[in-house]
Amino acid sequence: MSVAARVTEAAAKPEFRPRWNQPTLTSTVVKAVVLAVTVVVMIYPFLYVIAQSFAAPPGEGTGFSLDAYASVLSGGIVVRALLVSIGVTVVGTLLSVVLTILLAYGLMNTREVPGGRVILYLVLFTMLFGAGIIPNYLLVKELGLLDSYWSLILPGAISAFNMVVIRNFFQGIPRELIECARIDGANDWQILSLIMVPLSKGVIAVIALFYGVAYWNDFFSAMIYLNDTAKWPVQLVLNQYVLQGTPLTQLQNPAAPPPPAKSVQMAVVVLATVPILIVYPFLQRFFTKGVLTGAVKG
Repeated sequence: MSVAARVTEAAAKPEFRPRWNQPTLTSTVVKAVVLAVTVVVMIYPFLYVIAQSFAAPPGEGTGFSLDAYASVLSGGIVVRALLVSIGVTVVGTLLSVVLTILLAYGLMNTREVPGGRVILYLVLFTMLFGAGIIPNYLLVKELGLLDSYWSLILPGAISAFNMVVIRNFFQGIPRELIECARIDGANDWQILSLIMVPLSKGVIAVIALFYGVAYWNDFFSAMIYLNDTAKWPVQLVLNQYVLQGTPLTQLQNPAAPPPPAKSVQMAVVVLATVPILIVYPFLQRFFTKGVLTGAVKG
């Protein structure tokens, strides 16, 4: 029997499963129930927040109202905070991705870089131990970054974990491509920009998402380094209003009944969450390309 015939015969046979691993009606129903409960548990908080943000003031007949959003956006504080967060996230993500790619490429082969192994160990050391809040604050202060947006970006511009991820992906790219490019006269900048980065779009998109989410959700750095409330990002505003109860909004119409405090709080939560969720659909296609690129070698 030929090899092709054996492969065809093996493929035609039903997959063998032990008796304890065979699907039954009971196991299927249990899996479906567990999955449905998990979905409900995960989705219910989001639906609750959105529903509360559209709740009408007491005394109105309808249960749907945009008064909470009008009240939040009319004050100007949340709008300014959103713009600050968007600016810090965009600039910080771009800078972090570029610096991480450069560092990962430079440490891709430590034998070719003088002291490369020592530099790699120093970078990995930061994954285990941190300087602490007070030393970081003193460093930011000595650099003159207090009350500056750069204090939210530069201290965490490079993540050692993200650098390791990109470095490992770079090492998985066939060396023949790099050697052929060097034979054709390409320098390191050309190899990085024309070969390494195009082949690594998927992993770079993932790393950019990691950085973007970290910058968007960071409020602790702003709480330490920023004294000017006009420079606060939306997460710090959200923390001060929702958790501390500080009033941040003004009524668009003082004669109208104010929206419920819970609705205003939930409206701030929605406004602080939606922008980062919009990014996911645009990165989905890069994830797919990254998987396909990583599966093809040679």
